[in-house]
Amino acid sequence: MGDVWAFGRDSGFVAGQVLVGFNVESADGVIGHVERLEDEPGKQHLVVDTGVWKFGRSVLIPAGAVTVVDGEDRKVKVAASREEIKAAPRFTTDSETTDHGYLAEVGAYYVSLRG
Repeated sequence: MGDVWAFGRDSGFVAGQVLVGFNVESADGVIGHVERLEDEPGKQHLVVDTGVWKFGRSVLIPAGAVTVVDGEDRKVKVAASREEIKAAPRFTTDSETTDHGYLAEVGAYYVSLRG
Protein backbone atom coordinates (compact mmCIF):
# COMPACT_ATOMS: atom_id res chain seq x y z
CA MET A 1 0.00 0.00 0.00
CA GLY A 2 1.15 3.49 -0.71
CA ASP A 3 -0.12 6.56 1.11
CA VAL A 4 -2.59 5.64 3.85
CA TRP A 5 -4.87 8.56 2.80
CA ALA A 6 -5.11 7.59 -0.89
CA PHE A 7 -6.73 4.73 -2.76
CA GLY A 8 -4.13 2.38 -4.21
CA ARG A 9 -3.81 2.28 -7.98
CA ASP A 10 -4.72 -1.42 -7.96
CA SER A 11 -7.81 -1.01 -5.74
CA GLY A 12 -10.21 -0.46 -8.62
CA PHE A 13 -11.38 2.90 -7.26
CA VAL A 14 -12.24 5.41 -9.97
CA ALA A 15 -12.06 9.13 -9.11
CA GLY A 16 -15.56 10.48 -8.58
CA GLN A 17 -17.01 7.02 -7.96
CA VAL A 18 -19.94 7.02 -5.54
CA LEU A 19 -19.37 4.38 -2.85
CA VAL A 20 -22.17 5.35 -0.45
CA GLY A 21 -24.20 2.24 0.34
CA PHE A 22 -21.47 -0.20 -0.72
CA ASN A 23 -20.90 -3.10 1.69
CA VAL A 24 -17.51 -3.10 3.42
CA GLU A 25 -15.82 -6.44 4.08
CA SER A 26 -12.62 -7.72 5.62
CA ALA A 27 -11.18 -11.20 5.16
CA ASP A 28 -13.04 -12.30 8.30
CA GLY A 29 -16.48 -10.86 7.65
CA VAL A 30 -18.75 -7.95 6.93
CA ILE A 31 -17.89 -4.65 8.65
CA GLY A 32 -20.84 -2.54 7.52
CA HIS A 33 -21.67 -0.14 4.71
CA VAL A 34 -20.21 3.12 3.43
CA GLU A 35 -22.01 6.13 4.91
CA ARG A 36 -19.72 8.76 3.41
CA LEU A 37 -16.65 9.01 1.21
CA GLU A 38 -14.10 11.81 1.44
CA ASP A 39 -12.39 12.00 -1.94
CA GLU A 40 -10.18 15.03 -1.26
CA PRO A 41 -6.54 14.24 -2.18
CA GLY A 42 -4.44 13.58 0.91
CA LYS A 43 -7.53 12.89 3.06
CA GLN A 44 -9.37 10.11 1.22
CA HIS A 45 -11.30 7.92 3.64
CA LEU A 46 -14.55 6.09 4.24
CA VAL A 47 -16.93 6.58 7.13
CA VAL A 48 -18.49 3.16 7.63
CA ASP A 49 -21.68 2.40 9.54
CA THR A 50 -20.84 -0.81 11.39
CA GLY A 51 -24.45 -1.65 12.23
CA VAL A 52 -24.92 -3.98 15.17
CA TRP A 53 -21.46 -5.57 15.47
CA LYS A 54 -20.04 -2.45 17.06
CA PHE A 55 -23.19 -1.17 18.75
CA GLY A 56 -24.21 0.91 15.75
CA ARG A 57 -21.11 3.10 15.72
CA SER A 58 -19.33 4.39 12.68
CA VAL A 59 -15.64 3.93 11.97
CA LEU A 60 -13.24 5.94 9.82
CA ILE A 61 -11.15 3.83 7.45
CA PRO A 62 -8.34 5.47 5.44
CA ALA A 63 -8.50 4.82 1.69
CA GLY A 64 -5.09 3.12 1.81
CA ALA A 65 -6.65 0.25 3.79
CA VAL A 66 -8.99 -0.48 0.86
CA THR A 67 -7.75 -3.37 -1.26
CA VAL A 68 -10.66 -3.77 -3.72
CA VAL A 69 -13.53 -1.60 -4.92
CA ASP A 70 -16.01 -3.77 -6.81
CA GLY A 71 -18.51 -1.50 -8.53
CA GLU A 72 -20.48 -4.38 -10.00
CA ASP A 73 -21.12 -6.10 -6.65
CA ARG A 74 -21.21 -2.75 -4.73
CA LYS A 75 -18.53 -4.01 -2.37
CA VAL A 76 -15.39 -2.56 -0.78
CA LYS A 77 -12.77 -4.91 0.68
CA VAL A 78 -10.27 -3.78 3.29
CA ALA A 79 -6.96 -5.22 4.47
CA ALA A 80 -7.68 -4.86 8.20
CA SER A 81 -9.58 -7.51 10.14
CA ARG A 82 -12.78 -6.81 12.04
CA GLU A 83 -10.86 -6.87 15.35
CA GLU A 84 -8.23 -4.46 14.00
CA ILE A 85 -10.95 -2.06 12.89
CA LYS A 86 -12.67 -2.34 16.28
CA ALA A 87 -9.33 -1.47 17.93
CA ALA A 88 -8.74 1.61 15.73
CA PRO A 89 -8.95 5.10 17.26
CA ARG A 90 -12.62 5.69 17.93
CA PHE A 91 -14.59 7.86 15.52
CA THR A 92 -17.28 9.89 17.28
CA THR A 93 -18.07 13.09 15.35
CA ASP A 94 -17.82 14.37 11.80
CA SER A 95 -15.60 17.22 12.99
CA GLU A 96 -12.85 14.62 13.50
CA THR A 97 -12.58 14.23 9.72
CA THR A 98 -10.89 17.65 9.65
CA ASP A 99 -8.93 17.28 12.92
CA HIS A 100 -5.27 16.83 11.90
CA GLY A 101 -4.38 15.22 15.25
CA TYR A 102 -7.12 12.62 14.97
CA LEU A 103 -6.31 11.89 11.32
CA ALA A 104 -2.61 11.49 12.20
CA GLU A 105 -3.54 9.04 14.97
CA VAL A 106 -5.77 7.00 12.65
CA GLY A 107 -3.18 7.06 9.86
CA ALA A 108 -0.40 5.90 12.21
CA TYR A 109 -2.61 3.08 13.49
CA TYR A 110 -3.36 1.74 10.00
CA VAL A 111 0.29 2.11 8.92
CA SER A 112 1.27 0.02 11.98
CA LEU A 113 -0.97 -2.81 10.73
CA ARG A 114 1.05 -3.16 7.56
CA GLY A 115 3.60 -5.14 9.41
